[in-house]
Amino acid sequence: MSTQPVEGNALLDVAGAAAYLGVTDAFVRRLVLEKRVRYFKVGKFVRFRPVDLDAFVEAGRQDPVGMRTHVRSTPRRAAPRPN
Repeated sequence: MSTQPVEGNALLDVAGAAAYLGVTDAFVRRLVLEKRVRYFKVGKFVRFRPVDLDAFVEAGRQDPVGMRTHVRSTPRRAAPRPN
């Protein structure tokens, strides 16, 4: 596996895609099995475009939410005092 930057239309193998995403090979293979990421079949080999991996990452993006304050739905009543 090469650590050179990915250029233009270069296709990545499973190990290259895993390195690009910073995950394990097994995770990338699971993404393929579950068809959660776009890939190409080149003969019996699976290949990925960096732009498709970027789209996968972007699809999982969660935007932060503002500060929330806890509001009780019903006010508490004071317990009755024994006499």
